[in-house]
Amino acid sequence: MTATTFVFVHGSGSNSFAWAPMQRELAYRGHRSLAVDLPGHGFGATFPAAYQAPQDLAALAAAPSAMAGIGHAHNVAHVLDAVKRVREHGPVVLVGHSRGGLTLTGVGNAAPDLVDRLVYISAWCCVEDTPAGYQESAENATSALSGVGGLLAANPAEIGALRLNWRTADPALLATLREAVLADGTDDEFHGFLNTLEPDESLDAGEERAQAATWGRIPRTYVRLTADRSIPIALQDRFIAEADKLTPGNRFDVRSLDVSHATVLVRPAETAALLSSLIPA
Repeated sequence: MTATTFVFVHGSGSNSFAWAPMQRELAYRGHRSLAVDLPGHGFGATFPAAYQAPQDLAALAAAPSAMAGIGHAHNVAHVLDAVKRVREHGPVVLVGHSRGGLTLTGVGNAAPDLVDRLVYISAWCCVEDTPAGYQESAENATSALSGVGGLLAANPAEIGALRLNWRTADPALLATLREAVLADGTDDEFHGFLNTLEPDESLDAGEERAQAATWGRIPRTYVRLTADRSIPIALQDRFIAEADKLTPGNRFDVRSLDVSHATVLVRPAETAALLSSLIPA
């Protein structure tokens, strides 16, 4: 087989299930796709009984996490294995959303010959700084995520993971979160999206940066989400500019969609059409 396969990498607190609508749209267009669950996600995720309704917040704060000890290197190794297996059947387009971009960069650094194109959809693409550095940057200052600290449900140092209570009923928190991830969605879409999320995420985002000699050889596309309040457009543009400076002979193919951070997952038809256009006829 020589058909291209899209391999999808999810963002923070998410899983392969979030890509199901995108995979459906691509299937309608005749494309193969695979969505991975990063380690500790999907059916390997931690969902304490205390997370269910009625919630026991004290027990939720103390429950162990399967995410403890899992970090960036584990994510890269996991996706690299998936890419190797898929690459036996034809070209691979590796697509990441949000924090999934960190894993894309790691795979690109490690095995550029196995990936035919990288696609960052409003995703982290570290070139001149670390994730922590970009998070504290002026370009990220307008991120609405800075106002959702109240979602933290446990001490990360005690459980070895970042635990967020997506099932909060706090109206102020929900309003801020909606602004951050799905301001252009309906109430049902927003609540449906929250119910696909998992409470625990890895504390280790890594410090890996794009390497010109390896990652820099791979054709790449950046899909800017101009209405994104989670990863501000200024930060997305900084990622693009720094990457293009690193490899001026292999610049990002830049596309733009006027949607919020999660709309590409909830209403994926436009994004699927864009991805489909990247495959030669």
